Amino acid sequence: MRPFTYTQPKTIEEALTASVTNSDSKYLGGGTNLVDLMKEDVERPSQIIEVADLDFNTITSNDTGGFTLGAMLSNSETANHPDIRKNYPLLSMAMLSAATAQIRNMATNGGNLLQRTRCPYFFEVSMPCNKREPGSGCGALEGANSKHAIFGWSESCVATHPSDMCVALAALEATVTLQKPGGTSRTIEFTDFHRLPGDQPEKDNTMLPGEIITAIDLPSPKFQSNYHYLKIRERSSYAFALISVAAGLQISGGKITDIGLAMGGVAHKPWKLIKAEAFLTGKMPTKANFEQAAELALRDAKTLSDNEYKVTMGKKAIVRALEQALAKTA
Repeated sequence: MRPFTYTQPKTIEEALTASVTNSDSKYLGGGTNLVDLMKEDVERPSQIIEVADLDFNTITSNDTGGFTLGAMLSNSETANHPDIRKNYPLLSMAMLSAATAQIRNMATNGGNLLQRTRCPYFFEVSMPCNKREPGSGCGALEGANSKHAIFGWSESCVATHPSDMCVALAALEATVTLQKPGGTSRTIEFTDFHRLPGDQPEKDNTMLPGEIITAIDLPSPKFQSNYHYLKIRERSSYAFALISVAAGLQISGGKITDIGLAMGGVAHKPWKLIKAEAFLTGKMPTKANFEQAAELALRDAKTLSDNEYKVTMGKKAIVRALEQALAKTA
């Protein structure tokens, strides 16, 4: 780990000022991703700005009839909060499937959105990686890529986003609030927060320099009864998803009136299944319709040399998640 200065601001204004003053700084929440990357010499900030103790650590109701999650609140506190368990059980289920209890106790909501890929070429500094070192090449493109993307990848990067929480937030159509230096703020639709790699894979999201995440806004409660988060991985803990599916259904009169459907482990960002959602809206929640939706969702998949299995696995995972949601199985 390289030397760095440590700053512990008392207010968000102080944190933003420190960030603007030093463009080579990083915000530190729980540190469950950043510190690991610093130890591996992947991240090399000259200044660490501690933000975990700032006043964005509550869950409150918002103007849309939903709830606002403080960015500095831990994943455990969020997932186990009574209002979240009652009103957004899909989010709670997804968050509790992530990592381990010890990590969830430390990791923050804002940090969860900002965690970086677990691609081995990204972590190994002796290997080429455009995300870590732009212009060096993508080792995974023609290398070991069984766990990599089947949607949205480019010749520059085929890595996937690792979060479980973010898949559920995409299905729930959340928004992200950012504060800029100078005190102004802006809101981004969750599906627009993360970006595809294109020719700039080093940019994981659409945040501007110096901005900080202050909140995640959830819409009015939905999918309280029919929901499921399915996570397929190589082992039951300390493993990231090969494929994950967040599925939420609103059913009235025997038909699907609202649906949230997103996948993880398949792209550089949480992958919202817009076509499948549109297909299922207004239809009966039958296995045949779920299978058609799954075929539609995976139709545009583009596989690499070692991950063709993800297409078959993805289809089956979508059907299974929807069936579990329909059966009210959590």
